[in-house]
Amino acid sequence: MSDFDHVAIIFLQASPVVDEASPSSASSFEMLDMESAHAPYQEVQPHWFFCRRADDNTSWLPFSREDSDKLENAFTNSKNEDKVVAVEGQRYDVHVKERKRYAVYWEQAPSEVRRCTWFYKGDKDTRFMPYPEDFSKDLEEAYRKSVTSDEWKKKLDFPTGETVILHNPKLIMQYQPIGLQDDWVSSPSEHTRPRTVKRGVDNISVEIPDGEPEKVDHVVFMVHGIGPACDLRFRSIIQCVNDFRSVSLSLLASHYKRAQQEGQVGRVEFLPVNWHSALHGDATGVDEDIQRITLPSISRLRHFTNDTLLDLFFYNSPTYCQTIVDTVASEFNRLHVLFKQRHPEFSGTVSVVGHSLGSLILFDLLTNQRDESQISGEPCHLNCNTLEQTLNRLGLQQYLDVLQNENLDLESLALCRDSDLKDLGIPLGPRKKILNYVRRKWPQSVTSAVDYEYFDVGIGQVSIDYPQLEFHPQTFFAFGSPIGMFLTVRGLKRIDPNYTFPTCKSFYNIYHPYDPVAYRIEPMIVSEVDLEPMLIPHHKGRKRMHLELKDSLTRMSMDLKNNVLGSLRTAWQSFARLPVAALPPGEGGETTTEKTLEETQDANSQQQQVHQKEHREIKMGMLNGGRRIDYVLQEKPIESFNEYLFAIQSHLCYWESEDTALLLLKEIYDNLGVAIEQPQQ
Repeated sequence: MSDFDHVAIIFLQASPVVDEASPSSASSFEMLDMESAHAPYQEVQPHWFFCRRADDNTSWLPFSREDSDKLENAFTNSKNEDKVVAVEGQRYDVHVKERKRYAVYWEQAPSEVRRCTWFYKGDKDTRFMPYPEDFSKDLEEAYRKSVTSDEWKKKLDFPTGETVILHNPKLIMQYQPIGLQDDWVSSPSEHTRPRTVKRGVDNISVEIPDGEPEKVDHVVFMVHGIGPACDLRFRSIIQCVNDFRSVSLSLLASHYKRAQQEGQVGRVEFLPVNWHSALHGDATGVDEDIQRITLPSISRLRHFTNDTLLDLFFYNSPTYCQTIVDTVASEFNRLHVLFKQRHPEFSGTVSVVGHSLGSLILFDLLTNQRDESQISGEPCHLNCNTLEQTLNRLGLQQYLDVLQNENLDLESLALCRDSDLKDLGIPLGPRKKILNYVRRKWPQSVTSAVDYEYFDVGIGQVSIDYPQLEFHPQTFFAFGSPIGMFLTVRGLKRIDPNYTFPTCKSFYNIYHPYDPVAYRIEPMIVSEVDLEPMLIPHHKGRKRMHLELKDSLTRMSMDLKNNVLGSLRTAWQSFARLPVAALPPGEGGETTTEKTLEETQDANSQQQQVHQKEHREIKMGMLNGGRRIDYVLQEKPIESFNEYLFAIQSHLCYWESEDTALLLLKEIYDNLGVAIEQPQQ
């Protein structure tokens, strides 16, 4: 749009101005003019907008009415001071005098802010755009004079060549001069097409967002996976988290409506954590190093590989893994401190979310946290026990002299590996008891409290110094996570059912059934039972229709099978009542076929009973407080037709998934003692 600075306005008596409009519009102008009733002038109510630029596309978006009112009050009472107003849940600060909007928690270029009163829209525009403030001020003055004098058909000419005609209070048009070639004209055929001009935000079709509750009940930090883009639209982690936040706000309004009205529920804040920028920034120089050895052919594919897939290899490199975990931990701590500063009244807890590789980063980081006794001051020697007390507790006091002869105390014992104790002549059984006890009581950066039934390895990179978080996460949610695969590749066969994260009490592994990157966790804890994952309910409180149909057909098939077997058995029993001489004898007077039918039915019945009993009595370990860990989303009907076609999309679907967001909200508010409500259909 042209810059309308220093606009000159000329008021002319109208008569020939309608000639500049299309031929068919003159009569409509006259009709509307005749129908216009004289009304007293009322000052236009401004609404504040901010500018969003992406890929040469500029759009203006409105602030919520609450934020707009705050900005207007600051503008009115500023007295030439550059007041700062926190908006959008205090995630942005607006410098009113400067007319700039700055992100608080992440790096983002400042965006322009505008106090808007007049808007325009062309034939092919999808939404109204606000005029610059100076131009709107001149338009408002011309409108005021026309209303107070009741004189219309005013023509406003501008130095840039544009013309605005005030035909009547309801019909105001903007015209382009013929031959003007600028951004306003997309084709020669549009030279004479007028643009619609509207006064006030209430007269344009724009969706003004609802304001967010000021009270924050919980904070969630969200970590991305490989690459700079998080979905098929190549959006950043900031944009995806914004979507997830919007989805959660809608779900709170529908599933916690009464609790919100009663003041029990505020909102959940979701904040992005970006580690990709630090890894690929100038500090590491890794991109330049990789570029020097990259072949020139298939450049786009190689660029995608270097910028995305190589993150997996970087994480398995001790050098760059340290950069990644340091970045994530420092961002967690920075965001936590900053949030507390901006919300001093906040007394809630924090959870963390990791998508794809981000979930593995969080798993390793949380596994290698230390509890309170080890964070404050000097490490407490395994709950302040001596080596002798520890061995007595384990029933291994006979090995005290062996360990003391090597000058081993509990701290040095915690650093020993299985091979070290084997060299001291300690048998396999006592070695495993000692290692399991020490690692359970004293988790370190090179080990973890896992049952090493077959392997003497730790979880995570053994050469990494894992930083400590300044808070204890309440829950860890993994989206589309390869944790199970990485643990298996590292040589871990089984997770101790008694194992818990040192500082995090809950863990959920959430995945789409067609996600090619996702793996399960529960079989590593309970390997003797083939347990189906928990099906995540649809956010509208039901199964998807095609899944209900599939279950119904399965039940019908089982019922039909049982009925057929029952009918065959009845028929065979009737047939068996024939004279004995006519039938071949079976063992114990029972025919072979009858016995087979009975065995089949008994086996089916026993299998169902055992399966149901196992589901009731199964104990999933303490990683999620004894509760289920693996949760699977319901695929959409179109996805079920070709699971390969939707595989990549399935790995990137979590940011916009209402079912995923609702599971998070339910876990969060269950811990706060607030029950979910059945939404109105």
